Amino acid sequence: MRWSTYAEADGTVRAAVWEGDRLHPADGALVDLLGDLPAAADRALARPGVDPAAVTLLPPVPRPPSIRDFMAFEEHVVTASAAIGLTVDPLWYSRPVFYFTNPAALRGAHDPVPVSPGSAAFDYELEVAAVIGREGADLTPEEAAEHIAGYTLFCDWSARDLQGEEMKLNLGPAKGKDSASSCGPWMLTPDELPAAAAMTASVNGTPYSAGRLDALYWSFAEMIAYASRGTRVVPGDLIGSGTVGTGCILELSRVHGAAAYPYLVPGDRVRLEVEGLGAIDAPVVPGALVHPLRKELA
Repeated sequence: MRWSTYAEADGTVRAAVWEGDRLHPADGALVDLLGDLPAAADRALARPGVDPAAVTLLPPVPRPPSIRDFMAFEEHVVTASAAIGLTVDPLWYSRPVFYFTNPAALRGAHDPVPVSPGSAAFDYELEVAAVIGREGADLTPEEAAEHIAGYTLFCDWSARDLQGEEMKLNLGPAKGKDSASSCGPWMLTPDELPAAAAMTASVNGTPYSAGRLDALYWSFAEMIAYASRGTRVVPGDLIGSGTVGTGCILELSRVHGAAAYPYLVPGDRVRLEVEGLGAIDAPVVPGALVHPLRKELA
């Protein structure tokens, strides 16, 4: 099943299940339906369908309780580390690591994406995210797999220059990752996602990235089990995979040169696709001006 959340022209927000090329509105928000999607789908499919062209698709869960973004593809870790002059710490092979990003900055699959204020090295990251369907704590990987309601396409937009500066202070990423993430256009239930789903990215129609979901070193079940250790995951939480190998400009420019793969600027259009999960197709637009924190720092 494919599930989306959309906004009508008057601002009304509805969850809906897809049947063919129509959206059938459900009862309540998707986050409240995750525990029993088949029953919710039966009720929704009894209603007339909506033309998706007449509504605005939002992230499937528009305001997740939390977003944990992992770094679970080995190729990305190796290449991205080399791009900033580092080697992979052996610790990475003993535990999946993540950071918390900003639920308030989540955007729909077709929403414009502003460049992070002050950044001249703006990047996309091609990812998949699992959507947590029910609460759990201190889960084993086997238990964690049963807590996945579905998967969605995810993009962690990254200001590489800001990220690099902040992390010299042993915290972050903060403003390097804080301005925008994109998600959608739908959530697909686990039974329908191909294990080796193809993942691709293009900028202005030029192919950039290509990878496969089965290249994950850490499984989603392992990531969720680690996320739940000593705490809990709750319905609607997003668990990002991190970037697939070659899935960002940082990696591509390291291998092929910055002239071949320049960072994003306003006017660029980025298209990210994952087999079964649809596409994020978003224009990059100017960001806000930077307001100095102190006069002497202007």
